[in-house]
Amino acid sequence: MMPREKIVRVWDEREVVYSPKRWRCLREKREKAQKIMERLEQFDPQLYGSVARGDVRKNSDVDIFIPYRVPSYLIELALEGLVRRRKIVMATPWHLIKGVLEIDEETAVTFPLIDPTDRELEFYRWGGAIDLWGVKTNERIPGVNKKLILIVPTERGHIEREVIGREIEVAKTLGVSIDIVRERVHVLTRRDRIGRTGIYINEEVPDWMSFEEALKIIADRDPNVRRKVRKRGGV
Repeated sequence: MMPREKIVRVWDEREVVYSPKRWRCLREKREKAQKIMERLEQFDPQLYGSVARGDVRKNSDVDIFIPYRVPSYLIELALEGLVRRRKIVMATPWHLIKGVLEIDEETAVTFPLIDPTDRELEFYRWGGAIDLWGVKTNERIPGVNKKLILIVPTERGHIEREVIGREIEVAKTLGVSIDIVRERVHVLTRRDRIGRTGIYINEEVPDWMSFEEALKIIADRDPNVRRKVRKRGGV
Protein backbone atom coordinates (compact mmCIF):
# COMPACT_ATOMS: atom_id res chain seq x y z
CA MET A 1 0.00 0.00 0.00
CA MET A 2 1.41 3.37 -1.01
CA PRO A 3 1.66 6.01 1.75
CA ARG A 4 -1.02 8.69 1.69
CA GLU A 5 0.10 11.77 -0.22
CA LYS A 6 -0.22 15.19 1.35
CA ILE A 7 -1.79 18.10 -0.49
CA VAL A 8 0.87 20.48 -1.80
CA ARG A 9 0.31 24.17 -2.56
CA VAL A 10 2.07 25.20 -5.77
CA TRP A 11 0.47 28.67 -5.88
CA ASP A 12 1.48 29.47 -9.45
CA GLU A 13 2.92 26.72 -11.61
CA ARG A 14 6.17 24.92 -12.23
CA GLU A 15 7.65 22.70 -14.93
CA VAL A 16 9.01 19.25 -14.13
CA VAL A 17 11.54 17.84 -16.61
CA TYR A 18 11.76 14.05 -16.65
CA SER A 19 15.03 12.17 -16.39
CA PRO A 20 15.76 9.23 -18.74
CA LYS A 21 15.07 6.93 -15.79
CA ARG A 22 11.58 8.38 -15.33
CA TRP A 23 10.77 8.05 -19.04
CA ARG A 24 11.91 4.44 -18.88
CA CYS A 25 9.70 3.79 -15.84
CA LEU A 26 6.71 5.25 -17.70
CA ARG A 27 7.41 3.12 -20.76
CA GLU A 28 7.66 -0.07 -18.70
CA LYS A 29 4.41 0.57 -16.83
CA ARG A 30 2.59 1.39 -20.05
CA GLU A 31 3.87 -1.77 -21.71
CA LYS A 32 2.43 -3.75 -18.81
CA ALA A 33 -0.87 -1.87 -19.06
CA GLN A 34 -1.09 -2.41 -22.81
CA LYS A 35 -0.75 -6.20 -22.53
CA ILE A 36 -3.62 -6.33 -20.04
CA MET A 37 -5.80 -3.85 -21.94
CA GLU A 38 -5.36 -5.85 -25.16
CA ARG A 39 -6.92 -8.83 -23.39
CA LEU A 40 -9.82 -6.60 -22.34
CA GLU A 41 -10.17 -4.70 -25.62
CA GLN A 42 -13.81 -5.71 -26.17
CA PHE A 43 -14.75 -3.94 -22.91
CA ASP A 44 -13.24 -0.51 -23.76
CA PRO A 45 -10.69 -0.51 -20.91
CA GLN A 46 -9.34 2.79 -19.62
CA LEU A 47 -5.91 3.37 -18.10
CA TYR A 48 -6.15 6.07 -15.44
CA GLY A 49 -4.02 7.94 -12.96
CA SER A 50 -0.33 8.73 -13.11
CA VAL A 51 0.44 6.18 -15.84
CA ALA A 52 -2.12 7.93 -18.07
CA ARG A 53 -0.78 11.38 -17.18
CA GLY A 54 2.88 10.37 -17.28
CA ASP A 55 4.03 11.60 -13.86
CA VAL A 56 4.98 8.13 -12.67
CA ARG A 57 7.38 7.01 -10.00
CA LYS A 58 8.79 3.57 -9.29
CA ASN A 59 5.93 2.71 -6.92
CA SER A 60 3.11 4.11 -9.10
CA ASP A 61 0.17 1.76 -9.59
CA VAL A 62 -1.05 0.54 -12.98
CA ASP A 63 -4.82 1.08 -12.73
CA ILE A 64 -7.24 -0.08 -15.42
CA PHE A 65 -10.99 0.53 -15.34
CA ILE A 66 -13.86 -0.88 -17.39
CA PRO A 67 -16.43 1.94 -17.73
CA TYR A 68 -19.69 -0.04 -17.73
CA ARG A 69 -21.24 -3.07 -16.10
CA VAL A 70 -20.47 -6.40 -17.73
CA PRO A 71 -20.81 -9.99 -16.39
CA SER A 72 -17.74 -10.54 -14.25
CA TYR A 73 -17.01 -13.99 -15.64
CA LEU A 74 -16.30 -12.48 -19.07
CA ILE A 75 -13.67 -10.16 -17.60
CA GLU A 76 -12.13 -13.00 -15.61
CA LEU A 77 -12.09 -15.24 -18.67
CA ALA A 78 -10.20 -12.56 -20.61
CA LEU A 79 -7.64 -12.34 -17.78
CA GLU A 80 -7.37 -16.08 -17.19
CA GLY A 81 -4.07 -17.03 -15.57
CA LEU A 82 -3.22 -13.48 -14.46
CA VAL A 83 -5.43 -12.78 -11.44
CA ARG A 84 -4.06 -13.38 -7.95
CA ARG A 85 -6.78 -11.77 -5.81
CA ARG A 86 -10.46 -10.80 -6.19
CA LYS A 87 -12.22 -8.14 -4.11
CA ILE A 88 -15.40 -6.07 -3.85
CA VAL A 89 -14.79 -2.49 -2.73
CA MET A 90 -16.97 0.51 -1.96
CA ALA A 91 -15.45 3.73 -0.61
CA THR A 92 -18.58 4.99 1.18
CA PRO A 93 -22.31 4.12 1.07
CA TRP A 94 -22.66 6.86 -1.59
CA HIS A 95 -19.95 5.58 -3.94
CA LEU A 96 -19.79 3.05 -6.75
CA ILE A 97 -19.65 -0.66 -5.88
CA LYS A 98 -16.71 -2.15 -7.76
CA GLY A 99 -15.06 -5.45 -8.42
CA VAL A 100 -11.26 -5.50 -8.32
CA LEU A 101 -8.99 -8.06 -9.94
CA GLU A 102 -5.44 -7.72 -8.63
CA ILE A 103 -2.81 -8.85 -11.10
CA ASP A 104 0.24 -8.11 -8.95
CA GLU A 105 1.26 -5.70 -6.21
CA GLU A 106 1.01 -2.65 -8.47
CA THR A 107 -1.54 -3.68 -11.11
CA ALA A 108 -5.33 -3.99 -10.86
CA VAL A 109 -8.40 -4.07 -13.08
CA THR A 110 -11.53 -2.44 -11.65
CA PHE A 111 -15.07 -2.76 -12.99
CA PRO A 112 -18.50 -1.58 -11.78
CA LEU A 113 -20.85 -4.13 -10.24
CA ILE A 114 -23.79 -1.72 -10.65
CA ASP A 115 -24.51 0.75 -13.43
CA PRO A 116 -22.20 3.76 -12.91
CA THR A 117 -23.51 7.31 -12.99
CA ASP A 118 -21.98 10.05 -15.16
CA ARG A 119 -20.54 11.61 -12.00
CA GLU A 120 -18.84 8.36 -11.04
CA LEU A 121 -17.29 8.07 -14.48
CA GLU A 122 -16.10 11.66 -14.24
CA PHE A 123 -13.91 10.59 -11.33
CA TYR A 124 -11.63 8.77 -13.77
CA ARG A 125 -11.39 11.74 -16.14
CA TRP A 126 -10.54 13.87 -13.11
CA GLY A 127 -7.44 11.76 -12.50
CA GLY A 128 -6.68 11.38 -16.21
CA ALA A 129 -7.79 8.43 -18.35
CA ILE A 130 -6.92 7.12 -21.81
CA ASP A 131 -8.09 4.17 -23.88
CA LEU A 132 -6.03 1.41 -25.48
CA TRP A 133 -5.40 3.46 -28.63
CA GLY A 134 -4.06 6.26 -26.45
CA VAL A 135 -1.67 3.85 -24.78
CA LYS A 136 -0.48 2.49 -28.14
CA THR A 137 0.13 6.00 -29.51
CA ASN A 138 1.91 7.24 -26.37
CA GLU A 139 -0.80 9.77 -25.58
CA ARG A 140 -0.63 11.50 -22.20
CA ILE A 141 -3.60 13.25 -20.72
CA PRO A 142 -4.05 16.02 -18.11
CA GLY A 143 -5.37 14.98 -14.72
CA VAL A 144 -5.23 15.82 -11.03
CA ASN A 145 -3.10 13.84 -8.58
CA LYS A 146 -3.87 13.03 -4.93
CA LYS A 147 -2.01 16.15 -3.82
CA LEU A 148 -4.62 18.27 -5.66
CA ILE A 149 -2.13 19.33 -8.32
CA LEU A 150 -3.19 19.51 -11.97
CA ILE A 151 -0.65 17.67 -14.13
CA VAL A 152 -0.44 18.97 -17.72
CA PRO A 153 1.87 16.83 -19.90
CA THR A 154 4.59 18.45 -22.01
CA GLU A 155 7.22 17.05 -24.36
CA ARG A 156 9.87 17.37 -21.65
CA GLY A 157 7.75 16.21 -18.70
CA HIS A 158 4.81 18.10 -17.23
CA ILE A 159 3.53 21.39 -15.83
CA GLU A 160 2.08 21.45 -12.31
CA ARG A 161 -0.71 23.88 -11.43
CA GLU A 162 -2.65 24.52 -8.24
CA VAL A 163 -6.27 23.31 -8.34
CA ILE A 164 -7.63 25.31 -5.40
CA GLY A 165 -8.67 28.71 -6.70
CA ARG A 166 -8.65 27.46 -10.31
CA GLU A 167 -11.60 25.11 -10.17
CA ILE A 168 -13.34 26.42 -13.29
CA GLU A 169 -10.12 26.35 -15.32
CA VAL A 170 -9.40 22.80 -14.15
CA ALA A 171 -12.91 21.62 -15.07
CA LYS A 172 -12.49 23.00 -18.61
CA THR A 173 -9.02 21.48 -18.98
CA LEU A 174 -10.23 18.03 -17.95
CA GLY A 175 -13.64 18.18 -19.64
CA VAL A 176 -15.49 17.49 -16.41
CA SER A 177 -18.19 19.32 -14.46
CA ILE A 178 -17.32 21.96 -11.91
CA ASP A 179 -19.27 19.84 -9.40
CA ILE A 180 -16.79 16.95 -9.56
CA VAL A 181 -13.89 19.38 -9.11
CA ARG A 182 -15.48 20.91 -6.02
CA GLU A 183 -16.37 17.48 -4.64
CA ARG A 184 -12.83 16.16 -5.01
CA VAL A 185 -11.34 19.31 -3.50
CA HIS A 186 -13.67 18.91 -0.51
CA VAL A 187 -12.93 15.19 -0.08
CA LEU A 188 -9.16 15.49 -0.39
CA THR A 189 -8.76 18.56 1.78
CA ARG A 190 -10.96 16.95 4.45
CA ARG A 191 -8.92 13.75 4.29
CA ASP A 192 -5.75 15.80 4.60
CA ARG A 193 -7.09 17.42 7.78
CA ILE A 194 -8.47 14.37 9.58
CA GLY A 195 -6.60 11.51 7.95
CA ARG A 196 -7.87 8.52 6.02
CA THR A 197 -11.40 7.67 7.10
CA GLY A 198 -11.43 4.04 6.01
CA ILE A 199 -13.42 2.26 3.33
CA TYR A 200 -17.01 1.06 3.60
CA ILE A 201 -16.56 -2.34 1.91
CA ASN A 202 -13.32 -4.15 1.16
CA GLU A 203 -14.04 -7.87 0.98
CA GLU A 204 -12.16 -10.66 -0.71
CA VAL A 205 -14.22 -12.87 -3.04
CA PRO A 206 -13.47 -16.62 -2.79
CA ASP A 207 -12.25 -18.32 -5.97
CA TRP A 208 -15.33 -20.53 -6.09
CA MET A 209 -17.81 -17.62 -5.91
CA SER A 210 -18.76 -15.12 -8.62
CA PHE A 211 -18.68 -11.39 -7.95
CA GLU A 212 -22.42 -11.23 -8.45
CA GLU A 213 -23.03 -13.95 -5.85
CA ALA A 214 -20.73 -12.19 -3.39
CA LEU A 215 -22.51 -8.88 -3.97
CA LYS A 216 -25.88 -10.51 -3.29
CA ILE A 217 -24.61 -11.80 0.08
CA ILE A 218 -23.39 -8.31 0.98
CA ALA A 219 -26.66 -6.71 -0.17
CA ASP A 220 -28.72 -9.18 1.89
CA ARG A 221 -27.04 -8.00 5.08
CA ASP A 222 -26.45 -4.30 4.27
CA PRO A 223 -29.44 -2.03 3.53
CA ASN A 224 -27.23 0.68 1.98
CA VAL A 225 -25.85 -1.76 -0.56
CA ARG A 226 -29.26 -3.36 -1.08
CA ARG A 227 -30.90 -0.03 -1.96
CA LYS A 228 -28.13 0.86 -4.39
CA VAL A 229 -28.25 -2.52 -6.11
CA ARG A 230 -32.04 -2.36 -6.46
CA LYS A 231 -31.85 1.13 -7.91
CA ARG A 232 -29.02 0.50 -10.37
CA GLY A 233 -28.97 -3.23 -10.97
CA GLY A 234 -26.10 -5.59 -10.27
CA VAL A 235 -27.43 -8.98 -9.14
